[in-house]
Amino acid sequence: MGTPDRSRFLPIRDAMKSINLQRVNIAGVILDLGFPWHTRGTDYCRALRIIDESYGKPGISVNVFAETSDILPHVVACGDVVLLCNVVIRKYGEEINAVFNKKFSSFALYNGKDDDHFVPYQVSSKFQPRVTDITLIDMLRKWLISFKLIEDFSKFPMFSEIKEGGCFVDLACKVLHCCETANHEWMAFIWDGTDLPPNSISASLEDELDNPLPLHLEPEPLPRELLCTFPTIGSILRITYDKGIEKEHLKFLDSGKWVKFVNIHLQVRAGLWHGVLTTTTKLRYTPKDDNLIQERERLYGGRMSLNCGRAPFASLPWTSCITVVDHEDAPFVTLMDVLTHSQVTAKYKCLVRVVAALPWLAENFRSQDGIYRMRLTLEDPTARIHAYVYAEDGEKLFDGYPGNSIWTQKMNLLLGVEPSDSDGSISTVTDCALRNPPWVQFCIKSYYKSEQDVWGSRKYRIFDTKIDGEE
Repeated sequence: MGTPDRSRFLPIRDAMKSINLQRVNIAGVILDLGFPWHTRGTDYCRALRIIDESYGKPGISVNVFAETSDILPHVVACGDVVLLCNVVIRKYGEEINAVFNKKFSSFALYNGKDDDHFVPYQVSSKFQPRVTDITLIDMLRKWLISFKLIEDFSKFPMFSEIKEGGCFVDLACKVLHCCETANHEWMAFIWDGTDLPPNSISASLEDELDNPLPLHLEPEPLPRELLCTFPTIGSILRITYDKGIEKEHLKFLDSGKWVKFVNIHLQVRAGLWHGVLTTTTKLRYTPKDDNLIQERERLYGGRMSLNCGRAPFASLPWTSCITVVDHEDAPFVTLMDVLTHSQVTAKYKCLVRVVAALPWLAENFRSQDGIYRMRLTLEDPTARIHAYVYAEDGEKLFDGYPGNSIWTQKMNLLLGVEPSDSDGSISTVTDCALRNPPWVQFCIKSYYKSEQDVWGSRKYRIFDTKIDGEE
């Protein structure tokens, strides 16, 4: 195709020497991109980081400004090619950036795949294509095939390596789904095959009646047919967007693809992990043969092959002996297995934490006619469910009717509550009194409440489980 017309486009390394000088034209492959956000003024902005053969790492950041978010670059995927005309090179601190001015700059976006299609899928109003652009686009596509992004694995921790909420981290993960929720908030569901660490529970036990711990962060449960497409091993992290981000741009995340998020804000809400995309969050180019992604998939395959692969990471190498289960035929599964099992009536064994109970006071564990009637909130790394303790199952769980003091002591063990005084009564839990429930085994059976019920009303009961009372 001949030699690229470099009088029209400069290599990135050469363009970076033109700080505060004349406008330049540059072209490159998009290494990462941020989400569109509203500036403090009237403009919208989107940041792209681009690379070429002259400057493969770390590339140059390009800040694109526009009057509306609709005319910002709508990049289909990291790894696509962008041509930028009449941008200005600026230096901010130690970093050199390119600035796209809405008055005189222009851009064109092309698919990054190596093929014979050279028609841009988006152009700005001022962009003027030339025949010689084809040569440059073809060269960048071919170069990308051999380009290897060398990254420090430690900069992308697995879910299981996350230490605490309130921090910014980089994550390499798979996008399972992205949708608009019932409250018109876009939410993505991501996964890497490992378990998020369990969080301390700060909710007061007294709040469970009027303000119960949520089973999930989305306002309405996901449809069964969607939930059944999710992996049943490994945590699924919900992510939403910060107020500064245009919400509709979250929907371009492709389900089923591995991605790298740079600088995602991790929080904890009601004991559940939650990721937030901010104006500083970036999506990074992730080729199909990326070493980090291949390592994630290899580790997950290894976990699937283990007999203990469904056990929460945090429960290993052993669990507490607080409960004893007596049902050899029930398979050991995760709560996501329970939620998505094809048969409604089934029996399981699960390793879980009891994060809430209703009622929480021992004198209310039984109804007026003396029958056990309780609801426990169980969680493992994959899900939370409500499981009921009723009648003879309660007799089995508490070993009969031992009285308020023993009832309370046993529930203290399950809930991770420290006795508040000498009589062992359950303390009032405040924001300063965190609970860390232990991992315990339960036998759980699923059923319909009545023959007229449908999938959405599937219920769960605890059975063949006894609180032995030992840590």
